[in-house]
Amino acid sequence: MRELVYTAFVSLDGVVDSPGGPAEGHRSGGWVFQDIEFRPEVYALKGEELEQTSALMFGRRSYEAFAPVWVGSADHAGYKDLPKYVVSTTISESELTEGWGDTTILRSTDEIAELKKGEGGAVFIHGSAELARRLSEAGLIDRYHLLMYPVLLGAGKSLFSRADNDKRMLKLRDSEAYENGIVKLIYDVV
Repeated sequence: MRELVYTAFVSLDGVVDSPGGPAEGHRSGGWVFQDIEFRPEVYALKGEELEQTSALMFGRRSYEAFAPVWVGSADHAGYKDLPKYVVSTTISESELTEGWGDTTILRSTDEIAELKKGEGGAVFIHGSAELARRLSEAGLIDRYHLLMYPVLLGAGKSLFSRADNDKRMLKLRDSEAYENGIVKLIYDVV
């Protein structure tokens, strides 16, 4: 069975929205790179993730934000030829980015559950807060890779739903605190 791993930059109050820029209209867009000292060791997790990634998954909006940039990015060259999955009920084949590896459109949570039953390694989900919440509620997320930033944003898309869902336990796999206040948290879903 394949693992679904959600990876995100997250504020202390649980916001994952617009970490790299104002693309989604968040008033604090770009918060990952504002006011916090850059420390390369914080981002070593991204290299470790690349080694573990057998495929990428995005919701439509995150795909539309990442694909045009990552397809030609030297920093993301390792992702170029990996299979991609875009979860959307509205995107068409003609809207997929050319030259960015094999891309499959998934239309439902049931299709994602079927994908997990197949052979292969971990599928990493980047961005895609709404998709992550839906998959969490369906019990399909296996692991979280979080870089928690020492900032309270007060508004924005939350990583977790506020709905009255059943309790789920997480088991800490790895953690590390950095001098700039960022904390790496890797949790397995029990």
